[in-house]
Amino acid sequence: MSEKMNRLKFEKSPYLLQHKDNPVYWYAWGKEAFDAAKAENKPIFLSIGYSTCHWCHVMEHDSFEREEVAAVLNRSFISIKVDREERPDVDDIYMSAVHAMGQRGGWPLSLFLTPDLKPFFGGTYWPRQQFLVVLEKLAAIWRDQPEKIEESGQSILEYLKAQKTMDLRATGQTPLPEEEIFSEFFKTSLMSFDSQWGGFGMAPKFPHTMQLAVLLRIHRRSGESRALEMVALTLDKMARGGIYDHLGGGFARYSTDPQWLVPHFEKMLYDNALLAKIYLEAHQATGQKMFASVAREILDYVLRDMTHPGGGFYSAEDADSEGEEGKFYVWKGEELRNLLTPEESDLFSKVYGVSKEGNFEHGTNVLSLQWGYGFPSSVGHGERSASEVEPSSECTQDMVRRGSPCPTLADKEALLLQSARKKLFEAREKRIHPHKDDKILTAWNGLMISAMSLGYQVSEDTRYLKAAHETADFIKKNLYKDGKLLARYRDGEGRFPAYLDDYAYLIQGLIDLYESDFDPEVLRWAIELQKRQKELFWDHASGGYFFSDGSDASLLVRAKEGTDGAIPNGNAVSALNLLRLNDLTLEPSFREDAMTIFQAFSKPLKEYPHIFSQMLIALDYFTDRSKELAILSSGQDEEAKLFLKDLRSRFAPNLALAMAGPGKDFPKLVEKRTLVNGKTTFYVCEEQTCRKPTNDRQEALKEVMDFKPYKISGS
Repeated sequence: MSEKMNRLKFEKSPYLLQHKDNPVYWYAWGKEAFDAAKAENKPIFLSIGYSTCHWCHVMEHDSFEREEVAAVLNRSFISIKVDREERPDVDDIYMSAVHAMGQRGGWPLSLFLTPDLKPFFGGTYWPRQQFLVVLEKLAAIWRDQPEKIEESGQSILEYLKAQKTMDLRATGQTPLPEEEIFSEFFKTSLMSFDSQWGGFGMAPKFPHTMQLAVLLRIHRRSGESRALEMVALTLDKMARGGIYDHLGGGFARYSTDPQWLVPHFEKMLYDNALLAKIYLEAHQATGQKMFASVAREILDYVLRDMTHPGGGFYSAEDADSEGEEGKFYVWKGEELRNLLTPEESDLFSKVYGVSKEGNFEHGTNVLSLQWGYGFPSSVGHGERSASEVEPSSECTQDMVRRGSPCPTLADKEALLLQSARKKLFEAREKRIHPHKDDKILTAWNGLMISAMSLGYQVSEDTRYLKAAHETADFIKKNLYKDGKLLARYRDGEGRFPAYLDDYAYLIQGLIDLYESDFDPEVLRWAIELQKRQKELFWDHASGGYFFSDGSDASLLVRAKEGTDGAIPNGNAVSALNLLRLNDLTLEPSFREDAMTIFQAFSKPLKEYPHIFSQMLIALDYFTDRSKELAILSSGQDEEAKLFLKDLRSRFAPNLALAMAGPGKDFPKLVEKRTLVNGKTTFYVCEEQTCRKPTNDRQEALKEVMDFKPYKISGS
């Protein structure tokens, strides 16, 4: 029998370390805990969360720090803590189990398992007295009627096997989805769209970035104005709301109300990566400076507050500081009056909705940009450029929907607002900051490499390119061992075999990074990783990728899914990666694998397109006249640079782009290309058939921007 103690002090996870001093005899997920459960014939209490989770903190203080709760757990259960960000495979299985039990799910996730890890009861947060009742009842049932628990656990296990591992093609062969699926997606989006505040559904309201990205693509190919209106209004309202940090940049995870006013204040790296990309794409599609401003503030926030000195991006910042949710971010009117001049205070309060009564707890205010004021542009560190501030009472919702810019403030008011923002940002920096989860996750870093790369392409700010390269180098040095990725780095340690998302997101980021400055080594690594991904995760029986590599025997099922959650689905990201790599390398096996993924998920995709947003993004690439563009640079003129600047100011998502000098043979898209007239030459190709090469960048741009249109039916 193992020694009775809390073992979390031996872990690196910030979440597990938060619980290292609990009187509960916690184990980490692993053989030691499983052996103890079997040896002592005790059920397992499994608690899953993450370090910046507000309700995880509440349950810790209310229950896990209490001797009375610890006594019951230590007597009757083997208690295991899991960081969902380190072990998304474990979290996915047991979250699905809670859903199977008819529960909504969320974190902290609280599960009870048999010693052989079958879930038989679960929920999320329980107040202490309710939790104690649950513990005592389940301990009694295990003691007196263990067969009931075994029966329940087996039933849920069978459900999980059917749900998570079914052969999707065996459910009935169906043709690949065609363009009509975008009409279905559009109609579903229209029905759930909040025409007043933007977004989809009611509170709590999440950004749904992949859904917005599909709508941008629908607008591009169909001209359907309502698709663009849904995107523009949502992005505008989110950027105005309290879900956005108006002093420091970056978004909170979600809003607790339909108006985007009061957020759940934690900031996640993955949200900000996805939001930076959709704001950049919206800027490309509409030309609105406001969208580019928001994206740059997000990226600047990440560079300032979420970047490891050696490269790599941290995972999250907490909602709480000093034991209170949102305390770091909110303001009382009197604080403004003490920190600002009367003129600054009056203007700032008017622009950002600060009142004596407040709009949050304890008379505090969550800052939100009031309607009638355009979004001010950032110059970093809480300052905004006086010449670019755009508030005006003449700015209307109709103007935003049409993509019209808002008029500007008078110079004096712009300078006052800039000064106020700077003072408040500096004052806020002196507050006690929320806890930062400083582990570096390969998957989420892949998403941010992609966002930084697109940020560089749009803005030409080399800080973003530098950060993307440094992060790719950091991952290769610290999280790539013996030709395989690892999932998490912290405190000098790389650990956990990487999951599908780690490979898919990193490959996506590397392709985007290659298309930023055309470093061939970046693309070579992406190709190497794609081949290793297939070796580790490919389902040879029915196509597509499993989420885990199959090396962990403790997992009840080896899941394979195509739907999105808060982050894009790994199979869907991989489908697009494979199509892009095929176009860059001319390697047919990449395209064949992408087609197999589409076929594997075609039936559920056609039935429920609204939960397959990322797969539709890949399908948009496949069904469009996707272009391959090889630029052969002479190195003697500015044509390539001018072309890229013009191209990157436009929304052209379905393009594979390679550039090299004469005599280069990598990637294959540029192989055997020659200069025409000794000048920079553009080769525009489609399905590996190229048009006549040209030196005329305007002609090349026109060919690249050509697309395959379709009509949206219904409304």
